[in-house]
Amino acid sequence: MKRSDFYYELPEELIAQTPIERRDTSRLMLLDRATGEVGHRHFYDLPDELRAGDCLVMNDSRVLPARLLGHVPTGGAVEVLLLNDKGGDVWECLVRPGKKMRAGAAASFGNGELTCRVVDEIEGGNRLIKFDYQGIFLEVLERLGKMPLPPYIHEELQDAERYQTVYSRALGSAAAPTAGLHFTPELLQKIEQKGVRLVYLTLHVGLGTFRPVKEEDIEAHEMHSEFCTVSQAAADAINETKAAGGRVVCVGTTSCRTLETVADGQGRVKAWSGWTDIFIYPGYRFKCMDAIVTNFHLPESTLIMLISAFAGREHVLDAYAEAVRERYRFFSFGDAMFIR
Repeated sequence: MKRSDFYYELPEELIAQTPIERRDTSRLMLLDRATGEVGHRHFYDLPDELRAGDCLVMNDSRVLPARLLGHVPTGGAVEVLLLNDKGGDVWECLVRPGKKMRAGAAASFGNGELTCRVVDEIEGGNRLIKFDYQGIFLEVLERLGKMPLPPYIHEELQDAERYQTVYSRALGSAAAPTAGLHFTPELLQKIEQKGVRLVYLTLHVGLGTFRPVKEEDIEAHEMHSEFCTVSQAAADAINETKAAGGRVVCVGTTSCRTLETVADGQGRVKAWSGWTDIFIYPGYRFKCMDAIVTNFHLPESTLIMLISAFAGREHVLDAYAEAVRERYRFFSFGDAMFIR
């Protein structure tokens, strides 16, 4: 298939720049993947679409405030974005301007509370950077770092917690698993009271999720890798749901990619921890997921390709055209879909 097969026209004003006031009042499009039929509700109506005996699988990764603004010794401003922890206080980072952060260059943040030195320049323009500090690195980062918002969001985020899910626990993502941003504790309680099991796994979202597909032939695209963990308790709950005839409902493409990585040919899930670079596009046969809660994704992205693999490209593009006509809000802070 071609990258251009997944293009759609989106007016720029429909890209949500700020979170909606109350998380669960976002709109919820319903999409029947068998017929392409579309319905319109609100996210607080999601419990009506779930059944007793289902399980809702959520990614509990928490976003690192991984964007650091500092200065080099000559006074020039620099920005460092943490990507991957390489151990020993060394991180793979994006930097700008690159010319100020060559190998051997130093920078400081927060009046010297955190300092760093560029250890090496690596393929793709990223840097290996070693940090020096007193105390616990993540606590320093919580004080000095800013949220690494997606490139299509230009507004400053007033409350950093609005770029975290209410159930986030495991620090490590460079971007939020945004389908989960719509849930409130009260909504989760209502879902659980209906007889739906709440299951948590972890996939640390990398900035590769925003990397565009450059090749016209999508099979030539090299997928980014992300670290994920499925506990024994989560695997057991999912397998028990499948065995009892319930549906496995993923919240977001990250939960989907994790389950589809660890599931066997019969849809059984195992406890596992490791890196996944699974690339799901039309033609893929799903092994475990039965339904998905997801946001609206960028044109020609790997995420809209995944959704198209599940619901059919024509059904998805027709639903997106309907969302544009109905003035839905798109992308990270936008509205949601429930595909069943």
